[in-house]
Amino acid sequence: RLLAGCTTGAVAVACAQPTDVVKVRFQASRVLSDNVRRYSGTMDAYRTIAREEGIRGLWRGTMPNIARNAIINCGELVTYDLLKDALLRTHLMEDNVPCHFVAAFGAGFCATVVASPVDVVKTRYMNASPGRYRSALSCLLALLMQDGPAGLYKGFVPSFLRLGSWNVVMFVSYEQLQRALMLARPALA
Repeated sequence: RLLAGCTTGAVAVACAQPTDVVKVRFQASRVLSDNVRRYSGTMDAYRTIAREEGIRGLWRGTMPNIARNAIINCGELVTYDLLKDALLRTHLMEDNVPCHFVAAFGAGFCATVVASPVDVVKTRYMNASPGRYRSALSCLLALLMQDGPAGLYKGFVPSFLRLGSWNVVMFVSYEQLQRALMLARPALA
C-alpha cells in the first residue's frame, strides 16, 4: 500500500509538475502596477516562467511536490483501509455507504494532517522569487523562524475541505463501482 501510494504520487508529479507550478503562480499572482496582470493567460504563464526562469523553472518545487503527493496518497489509501477494516471488525458499521463515508472522511482528515506541512512549504517555495531560498529545506527553516510550527498548518481548513470531500467522492464511488462490478460478474459469465 505504501509503495503504491508513493509510486503513483511520484509519477503523477513528474508528469504534471509544470501545470502545478502554473496553477500555484496563478493563484498567488497579484496585479502589477497600472492594473496589469502578471500573466495574460495559461499559455502566457508557461512562456513567461520558461523565459524568466528557464525550462527548469517549470519544475521548481518538484521534490517537495513528490513528497506531498506521496504523503497524501499514502495517508488516503492506508488510512481508508485501516479505518474501514476497524469499523467492520468491531461491528460499529456494516460494509455500506455510511461506513465508506466515515472511513473516507477520516482518511481525508489524516491525509491533511500529515500533508499540510509539506503542502505549505511546497507552495511557498514555488511562489518564491528565484534565489529567495536555496532549497525546500531552507524554505521550511525560514517558515519555522517566521511563523513557528503553527505556520505549517496555514490553510488547514480549506485543504481539509478539499481533501475530505475528494476522499468521500473517490472512495464512495470506488466502493459502489466495485460492488456493481461484483454483481455484474455472474451475469457476464
